[in-house]
Amino acid sequence: MTNNTSNNTEKFKTDSGIVLPEYLSSSDAQPNPGEFPYTRGVHKSMYRSKLWTMRQYAGFGTAEESNERYKFLIANGTMGLSVAFDLPTQIGYDSDDPMSEGEVGKVGVAIDSLKDMETLFDGIDLSKISTSMTINSTASLLLLMYVAIAKKQNADLSKLSGTIQNDILKEYIARGTYIYPPKQSLRLITDTFKWCNTNIPSWNTISISGYHIREAGSSAVQEIAFTLSNGIEYVRAAITSGLDVDIFAKRLSFFFNAHNNFIEEIAKFRAARRMWAKIMKETFGAKDPNSLKLRFHAQTGGSTLTDTQIDNNIVRVTVQALSAILGGCQSLHTNGKDEALSLPTEGAVQTALRTQQILAYESGVADSVDPFGGSYLIEYMTDEIEKKAMEYINQIETMGGALKAIEVKFQKSEIENNAYEFQMDVEHNKKIIVGVNEFTSNNKEEYNIFRVNESVRKIQTEKIKELKNNRDNLKVNSLLDIIKQKAITDENLLPYFLEAIENYATIGEISNSLRSVWGEYK
Repeated sequence: MTNNTSNNTEKFKTDSGIVLPEYLSSSDAQPNPGEFPYTRGVHKSMYRSKLWTMRQYAGFGTAEESNERYKFLIANGTMGLSVAFDLPTQIGYDSDDPMSEGEVGKVGVAIDSLKDMETLFDGIDLSKISTSMTINSTASLLLLMYVAIAKKQNADLSKLSGTIQNDILKEYIARGTYIYPPKQSLRLITDTFKWCNTNIPSWNTISISGYHIREAGSSAVQEIAFTLSNGIEYVRAAITSGLDVDIFAKRLSFFFNAHNNFIEEIAKFRAARRMWAKIMKETFGAKDPNSLKLRFHAQTGGSTLTDTQIDNNIVRVTVQALSAILGGCQSLHTNGKDEALSLPTEGAVQTALRTQQILAYESGVADSVDPFGGSYLIEYMTDEIEKKAMEYINQIETMGGALKAIEVKFQKSEIENNAYEFQMDVEHNKKIIVGVNEFTSNNKEEYNIFRVNESVRKIQTEKIKELKNNRDNLKVNSLLDIIKQKAITDENLLPYFLEAIENYATIGEISNSLRSVWGEYK
Protein backbone atom coordinates (compact mmCIF):
# COMPACT_ATOMS: atom_id res chain seq x y z
CA MET A 1 0.00 0.00 0.00
CA THR A 2 1.39 3.36 -1.05
CA ASN A 3 0.65 6.44 1.03
CA ASN A 4 0.61 9.55 -1.17
CA THR A 5 0.75 12.56 1.14
CA SER A 6 1.22 16.08 -0.18
CA ASN A 7 3.73 18.43 1.42
CA ASN A 8 0.99 20.65 2.84
CA THR A 9 -0.26 18.29 5.54
CA GLU A 10 -1.22 20.70 8.34
CA LYS A 11 -4.61 21.41 6.79
CA PHE A 12 -5.43 17.74 6.34
CA LYS A 13 -5.31 16.38 9.88
CA THR A 14 -8.09 14.82 11.92
CA ASP A 15 -8.99 16.22 15.34
CA SER A 16 -6.79 13.46 16.75
CA GLY A 17 -3.79 14.78 14.83
CA ILE A 18 -3.72 11.96 12.27
CA VAL A 19 -2.35 13.19 8.95
CA LEU A 20 -4.63 12.27 6.05
CA PRO A 21 -2.97 11.07 2.85
CA GLU A 22 -4.01 12.58 -0.46
CA TYR A 23 -4.92 9.07 -1.58
CA LEU A 24 -3.93 5.45 -1.00
CA SER A 25 -2.96 3.09 -3.80
CA SER A 26 -1.75 -0.45 -4.27
CA SER A 27 -0.34 -2.46 -7.16
CA ASP A 28 -3.69 -4.12 -7.90
CA ALA A 29 -5.82 -0.98 -7.58
CA GLN A 30 -7.06 1.36 -10.28
CA PRO A 31 -4.60 3.96 -11.64
CA ASN A 32 -4.25 6.93 -9.34
CA PRO A 33 -6.60 9.94 -9.35
CA GLY A 34 -5.96 12.24 -12.30
CA GLU A 35 -4.68 9.34 -14.42
CA PHE A 36 -6.46 7.53 -17.26
CA PRO A 37 -9.15 6.17 -17.10
CA TYR A 38 -9.97 8.59 -14.25
CA THR A 39 -12.02 6.10 -12.23
CA ARG A 40 -10.76 7.70 -9.03
CA GLY A 41 -11.26 11.32 -10.11
CA VAL A 42 -10.47 13.72 -12.92
CA HIS A 43 -7.87 15.61 -10.86
CA LYS A 44 -5.00 14.31 -8.77
CA SER A 45 -5.86 16.36 -5.69
CA MET A 46 -9.64 16.80 -6.21
CA TYR A 47 -11.25 18.70 -3.31
CA ARG A 48 -7.96 19.17 -1.42
CA SER A 49 -7.12 21.93 -3.90
CA LYS A 50 -10.63 23.08 -4.89
CA LEU A 51 -14.05 22.18 -3.55
CA TRP A 52 -16.90 21.28 -5.88
CA THR A 53 -19.03 24.24 -7.02
CA MET A 54 -22.05 24.59 -4.76
CA ARG A 55 -24.97 25.54 -6.99
CA GLN A 56 -28.60 25.95 -6.04
CA TYR A 57 -31.06 25.52 -8.89
CA ALA A 58 -33.47 28.44 -8.78
CA GLY A 59 -35.87 30.45 -10.86
CA PHE A 60 -39.58 31.27 -10.62
CA GLY A 61 -42.11 33.94 -11.52
CA THR A 62 -40.66 37.10 -13.00
CA ALA A 63 -37.04 37.99 -13.60
CA GLU A 64 -37.27 40.50 -10.73
CA GLU A 65 -38.31 37.80 -8.23
CA SER A 66 -35.64 35.36 -9.39
CA ASN A 67 -32.97 38.07 -9.26
CA GLU A 68 -33.79 38.54 -5.57
CA ARG A 69 -33.43 34.78 -4.95
CA TYR A 70 -30.04 34.72 -6.74
CA LYS A 71 -28.75 37.57 -4.61
CA PHE A 72 -29.98 35.73 -1.49
CA LEU A 73 -28.10 32.59 -2.56
CA ILE A 74 -24.91 34.50 -3.34
CA ALA A 75 -25.10 36.20 0.07
CA ASN A 76 -25.42 32.76 1.70
CA GLY A 77 -22.33 31.33 0.04
CA THR A 78 -23.43 29.67 -3.19
CA MET A 79 -20.50 29.46 -5.61
CA GLY A 80 -22.47 29.36 -8.86
CA LEU A 81 -25.94 30.11 -10.15
CA SER A 82 -28.20 27.51 -11.75
CA VAL A 83 -31.15 28.92 -13.67
CA ALA A 84 -34.54 27.21 -13.95
CA PHE A 85 -36.74 28.44 -16.82
CA ASP A 86 -40.51 28.07 -17.07
CA LEU A 87 -42.01 25.68 -19.62
CA PRO A 88 -42.97 28.31 -22.22
CA THR A 89 -39.37 29.55 -22.28
CA GLN A 90 -38.13 25.97 -22.58
CA ILE A 91 -40.29 25.21 -25.64
CA GLY A 92 -40.06 28.55 -27.40
CA TYR A 93 -43.33 30.31 -26.59
CA ASP A 94 -43.68 33.87 -25.33
CA SER A 95 -45.68 34.44 -22.16
CA ASP A 96 -48.56 36.03 -24.11
CA ASP A 97 -48.94 33.01 -26.41
CA PRO A 98 -52.16 31.02 -25.82
CA MET A 99 -49.98 27.89 -25.44
CA SER A 100 -48.37 29.47 -22.36
CA GLU A 101 -51.53 29.91 -20.33
CA GLY A 102 -51.27 28.36 -16.86
CA GLU A 103 -47.52 27.77 -17.09
CA VAL A 104 -45.89 31.22 -17.02
CA GLY A 105 -43.33 31.45 -14.22
CA LYS A 106 -44.49 28.17 -12.63
CA VAL A 107 -41.53 25.76 -12.79
CA GLY A 108 -38.94 28.41 -13.51
CA VAL A 109 -38.47 32.03 -14.45
CA ALA A 110 -40.28 33.52 -17.45
CA ILE A 111 -37.81 34.90 -20.01
CA ASP A 112 -39.32 36.39 -23.16
CA SER A 113 -36.56 38.69 -24.37
CA LEU A 114 -33.14 40.15 -23.63
CA LYS A 115 -34.94 42.74 -21.49
CA ASP A 116 -35.98 39.99 -19.04
CA MET A 117 -32.50 38.50 -19.04
CA GLU A 118 -31.03 41.92 -18.23
CA THR A 119 -33.33 42.10 -15.21
CA LEU A 120 -32.55 38.52 -14.17
CA PHE A 121 -28.83 39.30 -13.83
CA ASP A 122 -29.13 42.92 -12.71
CA GLY A 123 -26.40 43.73 -10.19
CA ILE A 124 -24.61 40.39 -10.76
CA ASP A 125 -21.12 40.53 -12.30
CA LEU A 126 -21.03 37.72 -14.87
CA SER A 127 -17.24 37.80 -14.96
CA LYS A 128 -17.14 36.73 -11.30
CA ILE A 129 -19.67 33.91 -11.23
CA SER A 130 -20.27 30.65 -13.07
CA THR A 131 -23.81 30.14 -14.36
CA SER A 132 -25.53 26.92 -15.36
CA MET A 133 -28.72 27.10 -17.42
CA THR A 134 -31.08 24.13 -17.60
CA ILE A 135 -32.35 24.75 -21.10
CA ASN A 136 -32.39 22.57 -24.18
CA SER A 137 -34.54 23.36 -27.25
CA THR A 138 -33.93 27.09 -26.85
CA ALA A 139 -30.46 26.72 -25.30
CA SER A 140 -28.64 28.70 -28.00
CA LEU A 141 -31.03 31.65 -27.57
CA LEU A 142 -30.71 31.86 -23.77
CA LEU A 143 -26.94 31.48 -24.03
CA LEU A 144 -26.76 34.35 -26.51
CA MET A 145 -28.86 36.52 -24.21
CA TYR A 146 -26.34 35.81 -21.46
CA VAL A 147 -23.51 36.71 -23.84
CA ALA A 148 -25.28 39.95 -24.82
CA ILE A 149 -25.44 40.95 -21.14
CA ALA A 150 -21.77 40.05 -20.63
CA LYS A 151 -20.89 42.27 -23.59
CA LYS A 152 -22.80 45.16 -22.00
CA GLN A 153 -20.84 44.57 -18.78
CA ASN A 154 -17.59 44.67 -20.81
CA ALA A 155 -16.75 41.18 -19.54
CA ASP A 156 -13.91 39.23 -21.15
CA LEU A 157 -15.90 36.71 -23.20
CA SER A 158 -12.90 34.38 -23.44
CA LYS A 159 -13.16 33.87 -19.66
CA LEU A 160 -16.96 33.71 -19.40
CA SER A 161 -17.72 30.45 -17.56
CA GLY A 162 -20.78 28.32 -17.18
CA THR A 163 -22.83 25.58 -18.79
CA ILE A 164 -25.91 25.19 -20.93
CA GLN A 165 -27.66 21.84 -20.76
CA ASN A 166 -28.30 21.82 -24.53
CA ASP A 167 -29.04 18.07 -24.43
CA ILE A 168 -31.98 17.48 -26.74
CA LEU A 169 -31.72 13.69 -27.11
CA LYS A 170 -32.78 13.01 -23.54
CA GLU A 171 -35.83 15.22 -24.17
CA TYR A 172 -37.06 12.69 -26.74
CA ILE A 173 -36.32 9.88 -24.27
CA ALA A 174 -37.53 11.15 -20.91
CA ARG A 175 -38.67 14.73 -20.59
CA GLY A 176 -40.49 16.06 -23.66
CA THR A 177 -39.42 19.72 -24.01
CA TYR A 178 -38.37 19.35 -27.64
CA ILE A 179 -39.54 21.60 -30.48
CA TYR A 180 -37.95 20.58 -33.77
CA PRO A 181 -37.26 17.19 -35.38
CA PRO A 182 -34.08 15.46 -34.11
CA LYS A 183 -31.97 16.23 -37.20
CA GLN A 184 -32.56 19.99 -36.94
CA SER A 185 -32.15 19.90 -33.16
CA LEU A 186 -28.72 18.27 -33.55
CA ARG A 187 -27.80 20.95 -36.11
CA LEU A 188 -28.47 23.65 -33.46
CA ILE A 189 -26.25 21.80 -31.00
CA THR A 190 -23.29 21.50 -33.38
CA ASP A 191 -23.76 25.15 -34.42
CA THR A 192 -23.51 26.03 -30.73
CA PHE A 193 -20.34 23.93 -30.33
CA LYS A 194 -18.70 25.78 -33.22
CA TRP A 195 -19.78 29.28 -32.20
CA CYS A 196 -18.74 28.82 -28.57
CA ASN A 197 -15.35 27.41 -29.53
CA THR A 198 -14.58 30.65 -31.35
CA ASN A 199 -16.34 33.19 -29.12
CA ILE A 200 -16.59 31.83 -25.55
CA PRO A 201 -13.99 29.02 -25.36
CA SER A 202 -14.28 28.54 -21.59
CA TRP A 203 -18.00 27.78 -21.74
CA ASN A 204 -19.30 24.21 -21.35
CA THR A 205 -21.39 23.81 -24.49
CA ILE A 206 -23.46 20.82 -23.37
CA SER A 207 -24.37 19.03 -20.16
CA ILE A 208 -25.27 15.55 -21.30
CA SER A 209 -27.96 14.67 -18.85
CA GLY A 210 -28.81 11.45 -17.05
CA TYR A 211 -30.71 13.32 -14.35
CA HIS A 212 -34.03 13.40 -16.17
CA ILE A 213 -33.58 9.83 -17.38
CA ARG A 214 -33.32 8.77 -13.73
CA GLU A 215 -36.25 10.98 -12.70
CA ALA A 216 -38.34 9.24 -15.37
CA GLY A 217 -37.76 5.94 -13.58
CA SER A 218 -34.53 4.42 -14.91
CA SER A 219 -32.10 2.36 -12.86
CA ALA A 220 -28.58 3.60 -12.09
CA VAL A 221 -27.21 1.37 -14.86
CA GLN A 222 -29.75 2.66 -17.40
CA GLU A 223 -29.00 6.25 -16.36
CA ILE A 224 -25.33 6.11 -17.29
CA ALA A 225 -25.83 3.75 -20.24
CA PHE A 226 -28.38 5.96 -21.99
CA THR A 227 -26.53 9.17 -21.06
CA LEU A 228 -23.18 7.99 -22.41
CA SER A 229 -24.93 6.60 -25.49
CA ASN A 230 -26.37 10.07 -26.13
CA GLY A 231 -22.86 11.46 -25.61
CA ILE A 232 -21.54 9.15 -28.32
CA GLU A 233 -24.23 10.47 -30.69
CA TYR A 234 -23.27 14.09 -29.99
CA VAL A 235 -19.58 13.41 -30.52
CA ARG A 236 -20.31 11.68 -33.84
CA ALA A 237 -22.51 14.57 -34.97
CA ALA A 238 -19.82 17.11 -34.07
CA ILE A 239 -17.10 15.17 -35.89
CA THR A 240 -19.37 14.76 -38.94
CA SER A 241 -19.94 18.53 -38.97
CA GLY A 242 -16.16 19.02 -39.27
CA LEU A 243 -15.13 19.69 -35.67
CA ASP A 244 -11.88 18.33 -34.22
CA VAL A 245 -12.65 15.98 -31.32
CA ASP A 246 -9.78 17.39 -29.25
CA ILE A 247 -11.18 20.90 -29.65
CA PHE A 248 -14.84 20.46 -28.69
CA ALA A 249 -14.64 17.41 -26.39
CA LYS A 250 -12.86 19.42 -23.67
CA ARG A 251 -16.05 21.48 -23.21
CA LEU A 252 -18.42 18.52 -22.84
CA SER A 253 -19.87 18.01 -19.39
CA PHE A 254 -22.39 15.65 -17.82
CA PHE A 255 -25.29 15.90 -15.37
CA PHE A 256 -26.21 12.95 -13.16
CA ASN A 257 -28.74 12.14 -10.47
CA ALA A 258 -27.79 11.15 -6.93
CA HIS A 259 -30.26 8.64 -5.47
CA ASN A 260 -30.63 6.81 -2.17
CA ASN A 261 -28.57 3.63 -2.67
CA PHE A 262 -25.37 5.08 -1.30
CA ILE A 263 -22.88 2.42 -2.44
CA GLU A 264 -24.41 1.97 -5.89
CA GLU A 265 -24.40 5.72 -6.54
CA ILE A 266 -20.71 6.15 -5.64
CA ALA A 267 -19.82 3.22 -7.90
CA LYS A 268 -22.04 4.60 -10.69
CA PHE A 269 -20.11 7.87 -10.84
CA ARG A 270 -16.76 6.07 -10.84
CA ALA A 271 -17.90 3.65 -13.58
CA ALA A 272 -19.23 6.50 -15.77
CA ARG A 273 -15.86 8.27 -15.64
CA ARG A 274 -13.95 5.15 -16.62
CA MET A 275 -16.36 4.24 -19.41
CA TRP A 276 -16.30 7.71 -21.00
CA ALA A 277 -12.50 7.89 -20.93
CA LYS A 278 -12.28 4.56 -22.75
CA ILE A 279 -14.97 5.54 -25.28
CA MET A 280 -13.28 8.83 -26.14
CA LYS A 281 -9.84 7.26 -26.45
CA GLU A 282 -10.70 3.97 -28.15
CA THR A 283 -13.76 4.89 -30.26
CA PHE A 284 -13.00 8.49 -31.21
CA GLY A 285 -9.21 8.60 -30.96
CA ALA A 286 -9.11 11.61 -28.65
CA LYS A 287 -5.56 12.37 -27.50
CA ASP A 288 -5.86 15.41 -25.24
CA PRO A 289 -6.31 14.19 -21.63
CA ASN A 290 -8.99 16.84 -21.11
CA SER A 291 -11.01 15.29 -23.94
CA LEU A 292 -11.13 12.03 -22.00
CA LYS A 293 -12.27 13.39 -18.64
CA LEU A 294 -15.92 13.08 -17.66
CA ARG A 295 -16.69 16.17 -15.60
CA PHE A 296 -20.14 16.17 -14.03
CA HIS A 297 -22.68 18.15 -12.09
CA ALA A 298 -24.92 16.19 -9.74
CA GLN A 299 -28.31 16.95 -8.27
CA THR A 300 -30.00 15.05 -5.49
CA GLY A 301 -33.00 12.99 -6.57
CA GLY A 302 -36.18 15.02 -6.80
CA SER A 303 -38.29 11.91 -7.39
CA THR A 304 -37.09 10.39 -4.09
CA LEU A 305 -38.57 13.22 -2.01
CA THR A 306 -41.82 12.53 -0.17
CA ASP A 307 -44.74 14.86 0.50
CA THR A 308 -45.24 13.38 3.98
CA GLN A 309 -42.82 13.77 6.90
CA ILE A 310 -40.85 16.20 4.74
CA ASP A 311 -38.09 16.67 7.31
CA ASN A 312 -37.02 13.11 6.35
CA ASN A 313 -36.06 14.59 2.98
CA ILE A 314 -33.18 16.48 4.62
CA VAL A 315 -31.66 13.10 5.53
CA ARG A 316 -32.25 11.74 2.03
CA VAL A 317 -30.62 14.78 0.44
CA THR A 318 -27.63 14.50 2.78
CA VAL A 319 -27.04 10.83 1.90
CA GLN A 320 -27.43 11.56 -1.82
CA ALA A 321 -25.13 14.60 -1.72
CA LEU A 322 -22.51 12.57 0.13
CA SER A 323 -22.60 9.89 -2.58
CA ALA A 324 -22.02 12.54 -5.27
CA ILE A 325 -19.08 14.01 -3.34
CA LEU A 326 -17.51 10.61 -2.68
CA GLY A 327 -18.15 9.83 -6.35
CA GLY A 328 -16.12 12.88 -7.39
CA CYS A 329 -18.61 15.46 -8.72
CA GLN A 330 -17.40 18.86 -9.92
CA SER A 331 -20.61 20.68 -9.09
CA LEU A 332 -23.61 19.89 -6.88
CA HIS A 333 -27.18 21.02 -6.23
CA THR A 334 -29.04 19.88 -3.12
CA ASN A 335 -32.85 19.84 -3.18
CA GLY A 336 -35.04 21.62 -0.67
CA LYS A 337 -36.98 19.42 1.74
CA ASP A 338 -40.34 20.75 0.54
CA GLU A 339 -39.91 20.23 -3.22
CA ALA A 340 -42.43 17.37 -3.30
CA LEU A 341 -45.01 20.01 -2.39
CA SER A 342 -43.97 23.08 -4.33
CA LEU A 343 -41.03 25.16 -5.44
CA PRO A 344 -38.73 25.39 -2.39
CA THR A 345 -39.25 28.04 0.24
CA GLU A 346 -36.34 30.32 1.11
CA GLY A 347 -35.76 28.48 4.39
CA ALA A 348 -35.61 25.10 2.66
CA VAL A 349 -33.16 26.46 0.09
CA GLN A 350 -30.89 27.74 2.86
CA THR A 351 -30.96 24.36 4.64
CA ALA A 352 -30.11 22.61 1.35
CA LEU A 353 -27.13 24.88 0.80
CA ARG A 354 -26.01 24.50 4.44
CA THR A 355 -26.08 20.71 3.89
CA GLN A 356 -23.39 21.06 1.24
CA GLN A 357 -21.38 23.46 3.38
CA ILE A 358 -21.45 21.11 6.40
CA LEU A 359 -20.30 18.21 4.22
CA ALA A 360 -17.52 20.36 2.76
CA TYR A 361 -16.19 21.98 5.90
CA GLU A 362 -17.13 19.73 8.81
CA SER A 363 -17.35 16.10 7.66
CA GLY A 364 -13.75 15.56 6.47
CA VAL A 365 -14.85 13.80 3.27
CA ALA A 366 -13.13 16.42 1.11
CA ASP A 367 -9.73 15.87 2.73
CA SER A 368 -8.78 12.74 0.78
CA VAL A 369 -9.23 11.83 -2.87
CA ASP A 370 -11.53 8.85 -3.60
CA PRO A 371 -11.88 7.79 0.07
CA PHE A 372 -13.69 4.55 -0.84
CA GLY A 373 -11.28 3.58 -3.62
CA GLY A 374 -9.93 0.09 -3.02
CA SER A 375 -12.99 -1.00 -1.04
CA TYR A 376 -13.78 -4.54 -2.16
CA LEU A 377 -17.48 -3.70 -2.46
CA ILE A 378 -17.00 -0.36 -4.24
CA GLU A 379 -14.60 -1.85 -6.79
CA TYR A 380 -16.93 -4.82 -7.39
CA MET A 381 -19.94 -2.52 -7.86
CA THR A 382 -17.98 -0.22 -10.17
CA ASP A 383 -17.01 -3.18 -12.36
CA GLU A 384 -20.54 -4.61 -12.40
CA ILE A 385 -22.18 -1.29 -13.29
CA GLU A 386 -19.69 -0.75 -16.11
CA LYS A 387 -20.32 -4.24 -17.48
CA LYS A 388 -24.12 -3.91 -17.42
CA ALA A 389 -24.08 -0.36 -18.81
CA MET A 390 -21.77 -1.38 -21.67
CA GLU A 391 -24.21 -4.16 -22.58
CA TYR A 392 -26.88 -1.50 -23.08
CA ILE A 393 -24.54 0.75 -25.06
CA ASN A 394 -23.48 -2.11 -27.34
CA GLN A 395 -27.14 -2.99 -27.90
CA ILE A 396 -27.91 0.61 -28.87
CA GLU A 397 -24.89 0.74 -31.18
CA THR A 398 -26.15 -2.43 -32.88
CA MET A 399 -29.43 -0.61 -33.50
CA GLY A 400 -27.56 2.19 -35.26
CA GLY A 401 -26.90 4.53 -32.34
CA ALA A 402 -28.89 6.56 -29.82
CA LEU A 403 -30.95 8.46 -32.39
CA LYS A 404 -32.11 5.28 -34.13
CA ALA A 405 -32.92 3.71 -30.77
CA ILE A 406 -34.89 6.81 -29.75
CA GLU A 407 -36.95 6.60 -32.96
CA VAL A 408 -38.14 3.10 -32.01
CA LYS A 409 -38.60 4.19 -28.37
CA PHE A 410 -36.10 1.64 -27.03
CA GLN A 411 -34.75 3.74 -24.15
CA LYS A 412 -38.21 5.05 -23.23
CA SER A 413 -39.62 1.52 -23.06
CA GLU A 414 -36.75 0.24 -20.91
CA ILE A 415 -37.17 3.16 -18.48
CA GLU A 416 -40.94 2.66 -18.24
CA ASN A 417 -40.53 -1.04 -17.49
CA ASN A 418 -38.03 -0.29 -14.73
CA ALA A 419 -40.27 2.44 -13.26
CA TYR A 420 -43.23 0.04 -13.22
CA GLU A 421 -41.25 -2.67 -11.44
CA PHE A 422 -40.02 -0.19 -8.84
CA GLN A 423 -43.54 1.07 -8.15
CA MET A 424 -44.85 -2.48 -7.80
CA ASP A 425 -42.10 -3.20 -5.25
CA VAL A 426 -43.14 -0.11 -3.27
CA GLU A 427 -46.82 -1.03 -3.38
CA HIS A 428 -46.07 -4.58 -2.22
CA ASN A 429 -43.66 -3.36 0.49
CA LYS A 430 -40.66 -5.04 -1.12
CA LYS A 431 -39.05 -1.58 -1.06
CA ILE A 432 -39.53 0.52 2.05
CA ILE A 433 -40.06 4.26 1.71
CA VAL A 434 -39.97 5.70 5.23
CA GLY A 435 -43.10 7.67 6.00
CA VAL A 436 -44.89 6.39 2.89
CA ASN A 437 -45.39 2.61 3.10
CA GLU A 438 -43.78 2.07 6.51
CA PHE A 439 -43.28 4.15 9.68
CA THR A 440 -46.21 6.37 8.75
CA SER A 441 -47.86 8.88 11.05
CA ASN A 442 -51.47 9.88 11.62
CA ASN A 443 -50.48 13.34 12.79
CA LYS A 444 -51.84 16.12 10.58
CA GLU A 445 -48.97 17.85 8.81
CA GLU A 446 -49.13 21.52 7.87
CA TYR A 447 -46.39 23.13 5.83
CA ASN A 448 -45.62 26.57 4.50
CA ILE A 449 -45.94 26.16 0.71
CA PHE A 450 -44.29 28.48 -1.79
CA ARG A 451 -46.78 29.79 -4.35
CA VAL A 452 -46.02 31.62 -7.59
CA ASN A 453 -48.06 34.79 -8.10
CA GLU A 454 -50.83 34.00 -10.61
CA SER A 455 -50.45 37.47 -12.16
CA VAL A 456 -47.05 36.63 -13.70
CA ARG A 457 -48.54 36.02 -17.17
CA LYS A 458 -50.33 39.38 -17.09
CA ILE A 459 -47.11 41.13 -15.98
CA GLN A 460 -45.08 39.45 -18.73
CA THR A 461 -47.72 40.21 -21.37
CA GLU A 462 -47.54 43.91 -20.49
CA LYS A 463 -43.74 43.79 -20.70
CA ILE A 464 -43.90 42.24 -24.19
CA LYS A 465 -46.40 44.86 -25.33
CA GLU A 466 -44.15 47.66 -24.07
CA LEU A 467 -41.08 46.02 -25.63
CA LYS A 468 -42.69 45.85 -29.06
CA ASN A 469 -43.86 49.46 -28.82
CA ASN A 470 -40.32 50.69 -28.17
CA ARG A 471 -38.09 48.57 -30.42
CA ASP A 472 -37.41 48.88 -34.16
CA ASN A 473 -40.01 46.39 -35.41
CA LEU A 474 -39.05 46.77 -39.07
CA LYS A 475 -35.51 45.74 -38.25
CA VAL A 476 -36.64 42.87 -36.02
CA ASN A 477 -38.93 41.50 -38.75
CA SER A 478 -36.10 41.76 -41.27
CA LEU A 479 -33.77 39.84 -38.95
CA LEU A 480 -36.42 37.15 -38.41
CA ASP A 481 -36.77 36.77 -42.18
CA ILE A 482 -33.00 36.32 -42.46
CA ILE A 483 -33.15 33.55 -39.82
CA LYS A 484 -35.79 31.75 -41.90
CA GLN A 485 -33.59 32.02 -44.98
CA LYS A 486 -30.46 30.79 -43.18
CA ALA A 487 -32.33 27.87 -41.56
CA ILE A 488 -32.48 26.11 -44.94
CA THR A 489 -28.73 26.53 -45.49
CA ASP A 490 -25.77 24.99 -43.67
CA GLU A 491 -24.61 28.33 -42.23
CA ASN A 492 -24.12 28.67 -38.49
CA LEU A 493 -27.31 30.24 -37.15
CA LEU A 494 -25.95 31.71 -33.91
CA PRO A 495 -24.62 35.00 -35.34
CA TYR A 496 -28.09 35.67 -36.80
CA PHE A 497 -29.78 34.72 -33.52
CA LEU A 498 -27.48 37.08 -31.61
CA GLU A 499 -28.25 40.06 -33.83
CA ALA A 500 -31.99 39.44 -33.48
CA ILE A 501 -31.67 39.06 -29.70
CA GLU A 502 -29.66 42.26 -29.35
CA ASN A 503 -32.46 44.04 -31.23
CA TYR A 504 -34.95 42.58 -28.74
CA ALA A 505 -36.60 39.88 -30.80
CA THR A 506 -38.39 37.51 -28.43
CA ILE A 507 -37.81 33.83 -27.74
CA GLY A 508 -41.18 33.03 -29.32
CA GLU A 509 -40.53 35.06 -32.45
CA ILE A 510 -37.19 33.41 -33.16
CA SER A 511 -38.52 29.92 -32.32
CA ASN A 512 -41.58 30.44 -34.53
CA SER A 513 -39.31 31.53 -37.39
CA LEU A 514 -37.56 28.17 -37.14
CA ARG A 515 -40.87 26.32 -36.72
CA SER A 516 -42.08 27.83 -39.99
CA VAL A 517 -39.11 26.23 -41.79
CA TRP A 518 -38.38 23.04 -39.83
CA GLY A 519 -41.77 22.17 -38.41
CA GLU A 520 -42.32 20.56 -35.02
CA TYR A 521 -41.54 17.03 -33.84
CA LYS A 522 -44.66 15.04 -32.96
